Amino acid sequence: MTAPRPKAGASGFDQLFPGETEKGLRVKTGIVELDEMLRGGFMPGDAVMLAGSAGMGKTTLALEYLVNGVSMGEPGIYVTFEELPDQIYRDAKNFGWDLRRLEEEDRFRLICTSPSLILESGEDSLLDDALRDIQPRRLVIDSLSHLELFVKNDDMRMEAYRVIRYLKTRGVSSMLLWESTQISGGSFSVTDVGLSFLVDCIIALKPVEIESSMRKALVVLKMRGSNHDKRLREYDITSHGIEVSAPFTNYEGLMTGSPRRSVTEEAANNWAMAFAKNKQKHS
Repeated sequence: MTAPRPKAGASGFDQLFPGETEKGLRVKTGIVELDEMLRGGFMPGDAVMLAGSAGMGKTTLALEYLVNGVSMGEPGIYVTFEELPDQIYRDAKNFGWDLRRLEEEDRFRLICTSPSLILESGEDSLLDDALRDIQPRRLVIDSLSHLELFVKNDDMRMEAYRVIRYLKTRGVSSMLLWESTQISGGSFSVTDVGLSFLVDCIIALKPVEIESSMRKALVVLKMRGSNHDKRLREYDITSHGIEVSAPFTNYEGLMTGSPRRSVTEEAANNWAMAFAKNKQKHS
């Protein structure tokens, strides 16, 4: 069955799912602590950029977002330009996610393809077929960075805008992965081609070195039309997916790559040491 097309000049999500935005619906990730940071979840129909360097768990978080969406009655599509199907099925299985079963139930689609095919448009395009088949509410592209291989630098923003607009007009909430070359010890930037203004929400995953130990930090940099938690939180990749924990309240300068203890924490430690020395002196 072909999904209905939105009316011209209106939001795709509002036309396909009338009234849901007004009711305050949020698109939950299913990761409780992250949803708390997002004040309940993403805004419906938003384009979300998930940025970070290799090994930070972008694919894991994106798959968990889709799998959790399926459990909430929201079919999802995962589009990848670099991974092979068997590898994704295997890696997902390690977290307890049976993607093959979800595909058999028409609640999930895995598309392994070339960026050039995603850039094609028309009723018979690759994405249109999948959209008609399962009418998804969520879609992940892994990763948007690969479009750079097929378009000129000056055209990157235009092509990214076209992809984002295509998904919005079909009422799909999208998560766009972006491979950042930034590593620990340097100042953080999301992209080098100026895509930040095209998306509605940006979540950054960043490695930080604290006291000679490498740790992972997550921060919501931008969320259009909504308040959000602006603190950096530590997270881990566990056997069941992404686990977000407490904020880095005792450190400053994590985003610049020069972490240091906060003044409050340092002052408290100095006071405690002075108190202990004074007590020892008079005992």
